[in-house]
Amino acid sequence: MHALKKNRPLRRIVLASAATVSGMVLLLSLKPHSTPTAALAVPAPSSSSSASSESSSSGGSGGSTTTGTKTVTGSTVQTRWGPVQVRITVKSGKLTDVTAVQYPTDNPRDQEINSYALPQLRSEALQAQSANIDTVSGATYTSDGYRQSLQSALDSARG
Repeated sequence: MHALKKNRPLRRIVLASAATVSGMVLLLSLKPHSTPTAALAVPAPSSSSSASSESSSSGGSGGSTTTGTKTVTGSTVQTRWGPVQVRITVKSGKLTDVTAVQYPTDNPRDQEINSYALPQLRSEALQAQSANIDTVSGATYTSDGYRQSLQSALDSARG
């Protein structure tokens, strides 16, 4: 009985060390990791899609008529995480293409969120043929900016 009440300094040291190591592992797992290739991978397609949509914009606006193809860029909407802007193509009054020209890409988390959110927003906009689209879970600010820029582009295309 007396042996159970005895202090066990080695046990305390082992438990304190294990708790410290566990705490450090948890803290390091919460830190966003960025690799140079991941940071450069997403902006490159963004700039190339921006360049390709600019060329389609100049081609679309040069030959646009009231019943033909019209390409319009919406206003830039400032969100908490960065600007969002879309470009639309309307053919014979029907929304045929929506491209995100600007969106947050400052860190890997933004890139991850937008890699799944933007295709969903584009698909919903083409289905709805309006800016009345659902917010993508986890991308609330991007969804709101996308919707506002899309609405301004649609207003410009109609007016």
